[in-house]
Amino acid sequence: MSDELHKAVVRAESLDPAFDLLAAAYAERLRLQLDGEAAFALQVGRDGLQLVELGAHAAGPIRVDFVAGAVAHRRLFGGGNGQMIAKAVGIQPGVRPVVVDATAGLGRDAFVLARLGCAMTLIERHPLIAALLEDGLRRALADPVVGPTAAQMHLICANAIDVLRAWDGVPPQVIYLDPMFPHRDKSALVKKEMRLFRPLTGDDDDAPALLDAALALASHRVVVKRPRKAPAIAGEPPGYVLEGKSSRFDIYPKKSLKAKGLELKLPSAAAGRLGFLGGLGVLTGFAFPISVYDVLAVACQRRSLSSETLSASASTMRAPSKFSLIV
Repeated sequence: MSDELHKAVVRAESLDPAFDLLAAAYAERLRLQLDGEAAFALQVGRDGLQLVELGAHAAGPIRVDFVAGAVAHRRLFGGGNGQMIAKAVGIQPGVRPVVVDATAGLGRDAFVLARLGCAMTLIERHPLIAALLEDGLRRALADPVVGPTAAQMHLICANAIDVLRAWDGVPPQVIYLDPMFPHRDKSALVKKEMRLFRPLTGDDDDAPALLDAALALASHRVVVKRPRKAPAIAGEPPGYVLEGKSSRFDIYPKKSLKAKGLELKLPSAAAGRLGFLGGLGVLTGFAFPISVYDVLAVACQRRSLSSETLSASASTMRAPSKFSLIV
C-alpha cells in the first residue's frame, strides 16, 4: 500500500485530552492525519495504543497486551514445551534456539517462544503494526511477571527481506515465518485482526522471496506457519510438516539442533575438595560462578571428570547475569 493511501485512510487521535500531544507525536512519526475522514484510527489513551476500524458495524479495537487476555491464558495454560510451535522451532531439553520472527505481527508467537526461553528478534515491516507491538512490549517490560520475557524480545521495524539479506553477525539458528495468506472469503471464521489488517497491509505476495532470504541465512532451520489446507510457499519444498487442527508448520531443516555442554574451569585445589554422592556422580558442597541463563542439570560421571574441568548441561549460553551454582 502506498504512503498516500496510508495517510488518507488512517488518522491518529487521543482518547483523553491528556494524550493529545502523544497522539500528535504518533501522527508525525507515522505520517498520519490528525483529523478529517478516515477508515481507521490509531488511538492512544491510558491503556496504551490501539487500532480501530471506524464505522457503524466495525469490530472492536486491536491492541497488543502480553499481560492479560488471550496471551496471558496461553502463557498459563498453553502447554509449555509440548506446544506444536515449540516442537517446530526445535525446543527440547537443553536446546533453546536463537530465533528471528520475520513476520512478527502482533507478537503472540514470538512471546510464546520467548516465554519458553528463546532469544527473539522480531521484524515487522508495517509501521502501524510495529507501533502497536512496540507499545505492548513497553507495557510488558513494566510488569514484574512478564517483564523478563519481554526483555528477550527485540523489535525491528523494517522490511524483513532487506534485514535478512543484509544481516551482519552470527546468523540466527531458526527463522520463523507466518506470512499473511491470501484468504478470499469474508466469513466470521476470519479473525478480527485479519479483517482489520488486510486493507492496510494487503497479502504477503513476496513470501517466496522472504523464504529464500530466510533459507540463505538461518543456520539450522526455517519454520513456516500456514493454514492447514494452504499450499506451501512457492520454491523449495519443506523437509517435513507438523500438522494441527487448523494450521500446520512447514519445516525446512538445514542441520540438527543439539544441546551443548558448558566447560567450567575449577582450580586444582577446589577439584580435590569435590565429593560424590553414591554412584550418581553428583557433586556437593561447593559453589562457583556460572554465566548461564537456565541450568537444567549437572550430571558428572567419574570417568569423564578431570581435576580441572566439569561439563554442565545448560539450556542456553547467553545469560544476562552471573549466578552462583551450588553443586
